[in-house]
Amino acid sequence: MDYQISPASKASGGLKRFVKRALAAAVLAVLAVAFAVYPDLARASDEAPSAPKGPFAENFTFSDPPVPAPSVTIETLDGLPVSLADFQGELVLVNFWATWCAPCVREMPGLLRLHQALKDEGFRVIAVSEDRAGAAKVEPFLDRLNLRDLPVFLDRSGQRRGALAQAFALRGLPATFLIDRKGRVVAGLTGPAEWDSPEAVAFIRHYLTAQPMQPAAMPGREPET
Repeated sequence: MDYQISPASKASGGLKRFVKRALAAAVLAVLAVAFAVYPDLARASDEAPSAPKGPFAENFTFSDPPVPAPSVTIETLDGLPVSLADFQGELVLVNFWATWCAPCVREMPGLLRLHQALKDEGFRVIAVSEDRAGAAKVEPFLDRLNLRDLPVFLDRSGQRRGALAQAFALRGLPATFLIDRKGRVVAGLTGPAEWDSPEAVAFIRHYLTAQPMQPAAMPGREPET
């Protein structure tokens, strides 16, 4: 995984089709593993949120039915282990990036603004770095671009590429996957996007509305389902 994909919004028709095929292959790889591990997954798909409509959504490949997100460990910048399961109950946008990837760098300020705008509604961005040098390379980069408030993690447990990138069958950067509150992959995108645009905010809010946050349980009372 050592190439970049130019912005889909400026791509030719052929490149747009290539982007969609690449992302579809990644989603299908996750689906294949999930169906092997969860043979009754299709029967649970009736609870899946409907796919949103509009030009922004057209750039995505949707997982139908949604599949469990990979249970692979990544690291905080301090070296603490984290998995996507730790964020279950939130809507999570997992963005794979690297400091050497120019389209990734261009979209990161927008990702930060999206995270800040919706974090109080049960949404968060998880920016997963594929830099082999780890925190030593990533932290100065975040300081230089004033991105310290963006939740950034390291994917260093693989060889040629990180273990989480391998689990998602990544073919290029940037790549982004949306994980619903139940920890399932519902959509994915290969290539950059205008993440702080009104269309992107509406796209995320579609899923926030479809799966509202559960109220905190009162002592001695089960939460409503």
